[in-house]
Amino acid sequence: MEPVRGATPKVVKSDEEWREELTPVEYRVLRQAGTEPAWTGEYTETKTKGVYLCRACGAELFRSDTKFESNCGWPSFYTPSDADHVILREDLSHGARRTEVLCASCHSHLGHVFEGEGYQTPTDQRWCINSVSLRLAPEGR
Repeated sequence: MEPVRGATPKVVKSDEEWREELTPVEYRVLRQAGTEPAWTGEYTETKTKGVYLCRACGAELFRSDTKFESNCGWPSFYTPSDADHVILREDLSHGARRTEVLCASCHSHLGHVFEGEGYQTPTDQRWCINSVSLRLAPEGR
């Protein structure tokens, strides 16, 4: 993953440390900007109330009250819990122009954000996030 220009992560670890802490699938998605297969993630269809944290560093990213059913195969949110918790970067891979979403705390890959797709959300955005990039902290626990 290329570094984010002008930003220094709060959580800095060597590649070896990330490999030791993350499973191979988590490492491929979070540190190498991979994508989990559609409809395979543990949070794709969950309705559990709580806060979604970065699986790599534990930073708060999304809240369950902004999650919606987009039927795209990945968890979808209409906004992050705080704009400062994520970094957006242009992604020109795979022959498309997309906006990549990274954790602002550790610069791990989370997914992509899309606009103007016609979803009836307050922001008209779909934050399409890999389940493996997240850890849900259920409400009340």
